[in-house]
Amino acid sequence: MVDAETGTHHGGFERRLRECREFFAMPELSHLPATRLRQALYELYATGTYTHTAEELLIGAKVAWRNHARCVGRRHWRTLKLLDARHATTAEEIATACWKHLRIATNGGALQSVITVGPPPRADGREYRIHSPQLIRYAGYRQTDGSILGDPAHLEITETALELGWRGSGTAFDVLPLLVSTPDEPLRHFPVPPELVLEVDITHPDYSWFGELDLKWHAVPAVSNMDLSIGGVIYPCAPFSGWYVNTEIGARNLCDDDRYNMLPAIAVELGLDTSSARTLWKDRALVELNRAVIHSFRTAKVIMVDHHTVANQFIDHVEREAREGRPCPTDWSWINPPMSAALTPTYHRLFDRPDPTVRPNFIARPPDAGCPATKLK
Repeated sequence: MVDAETGTHHGGFERRLRECREFFAMPELSHLPATRLRQALYELYATGTYTHTAEELLIGAKVAWRNHARCVGRRHWRTLKLLDARHATTAEEIATACWKHLRIATNGGALQSVITVGPPPRADGREYRIHSPQLIRYAGYRQTDGSILGDPAHLEITETALELGWRGSGTAFDVLPLLVSTPDEPLRHFPVPPELVLEVDITHPDYSWFGELDLKWHAVPAVSNMDLSIGGVIYPCAPFSGWYVNTEIGARNLCDDDRYNMLPAIAVELGLDTSSARTLWKDRALVELNRAVIHSFRTAKVIMVDHHTVANQFIDHVEREAREGRPCPTDWSWINPPMSAALTPTYHRLFDRPDPTVRPNFIARPPDAGCPATKLK
């Protein structure tokens, strides 16, 4: 990761000192003894970093979620559960921690918000990394005729997994292995245990033919390619999961032209006029796809929130934060849904502008930053 302020790996020492002081000044940590900040600063001066207690790590992760400007589900930040995996120093141990994460987060469909925090970088800057964008993602295979079977978003990572020796079944929904690297190991792949992958078959409440499209999606969205920044310490191995908003699946993953692109097939089954965009055939097919997604998750008893409900929840969150005297940095373009946005309350108001310096936070890193997968090509 390159720090935005200094342009150096993980930023400068002065920034870490400042973020450490700001972290321990948070009201959430006011119960700690005054000596705790001095201990952290002493360790930081002596070694360049310091070690959070499990309590500090959990509070930092919760506040990072609360501060993340692109998340519409922040209302539930207090419910986050922590799996402390800082002891995991081999790729296999990190993968095992991820399997525990999926087991707890899935919870038989009653999904729970979970973060697993792996070890911070070593003193020389070398990192422990999960290179998969999420713990569960579907493969994409380029066919000889140029078409793509599966998810086009994951062509490169699929090719990397194949080069590492993984072999999928060759279906449109093959679960990719987890890709992990450590300072002492090259990139390794670990197939996700099938019993940990809860999937929902997509059917429609009114159209029986919908099931014949053979669509499905995994229940747990566990983002694993962001850095967690707490009090001047970076955790580059910190998968985080909550639950889906229907539009993430029904208006993006299964819908986008460069993803599964299912709207044309659905429009044909609906008998819609696709001769012109002005017939709004895409809009009508989009609504039915999202109806199917919501119906299917409800039928399977897997937690999901619809885009209208989550928008109202977010407004409640913003107003609660205002009552607490806290700003709520918000990226307007991310918290509004990719369909029917004008029908939601988040569309019609302004929010506090995103501040990239706010910490604790989840920090996006450039694609393949430091990823040994790129060296396989």
